Amino acid sequence: MNIPLKITKVGNSAGVILPKELLAQLRVGLGDTLYLTEAPDGVRLTAADPDFETKMALAEQIMREDRDILRVLAK
Repeated sequence: MNIPLKITKVGNSAGVILPKELLAQLRVGLGDTLYLTEAPDGVRLTAADPDFETKMALAEQIMREDRDILRVLAK
């Protein structure tokens, strides 16, 4: 997908207008948060928080390693 985006003035800042096709593809709407991360080939725009994904992977690892301890604590 190659969509040109126009930078416009928003108060004292700048903003980008996202076409509704892109909003649909990202599954976002007004008021939602988007995350811009650096990628080897430029930048990546996603609706998923990359920090959350890292934290969940760490939590899953801890749950696998400490399964017995967590089972006892759940009682």
